[in-house]
Amino acid sequence: MSAILQAKDVTMRFGGLTAVENFNLSINSDELVGLIGPNGAGKTTIFNVLTGVYKPSEGEILLEDTLINGLMPHEVVALGMSRTFQNIRLFKDLTTIQNVEIAYNNDIHYQLPHALFRTKKYWEEEEKAYEECKKLLDIFDMGDYEMTKAKNLPYGQQRKLEIARALASKPKVLLLDEPAAGMNPKETSELMETIHFIRKKFNLAILLIEHDMKMVMGICERLIVLDYGKTIAAGTPEDIRKNPDVIRAYLGE
Repeated sequence: MSAILQAKDVTMRFGGLTAVENFNLSINSDELVGLIGPNGAGKTTIFNVLTGVYKPSEGEILLEDTLINGLMPHEVVALGMSRTFQNIRLFKDLTTIQNVEIAYNNDIHYQLPHALFRTKKYWEEEEKAYEECKKLLDIFDMGDYEMTKAKNLPYGQQRKLEIARALASKPKVLLLDEPAAGMNPKETSELMETIHFIRKKFNLAILLIEHDMKMVMGICERLIVLDYGKTIAAGTPEDIRKNPDVIRAYLGE
């Protein structure tokens, strides 16, 4: 099976600081891979490089064999890769459904005159967008919150809304940056089930950053461990759990 996302010897420098050095990644279309390591290890920097926030200093990034180095974030999304953020970035004063509809806009096919004159095509496309976005909210058991402003949602629901919004762009690869951050054990358990579900339903490759080791070990098939911007281990959760370098750098004795 060919990889849907590849990073080849990716290095990211900021002046004299090397944040990521010779990072390699290969994810198949149906895999769930975890990226773990101590704070400051370079995990979010890798997400920013993969999604076009930063252009890598060296190396190549391929999405379905298309070189995406130097593309803008919206161009990367259009090619099929979406992400969530470590710090929630919702449109706080928009409703839940509006937040999702914004990401769905790539699939709306009407032009400015249709919007100005509220033509039949405009209303058909808007209704289609609403129905599709409502389905996404229902998947996350958030249908009852569709008219609630994002800022008024409970924290756990805001996290879920970010994932729903990322899915609205119909990605082939989904990057989740600490999706369980701030969640209680019950919410984390529900999130694990949701990630399993959306992976199968949408046939996604998922790359996950997470500090909750129970979650990571419970849902990821492979793990990559970073320390000071370098990959110190890669393998199955069981391999990683026993790796002395990982124990010393991150997991603890």
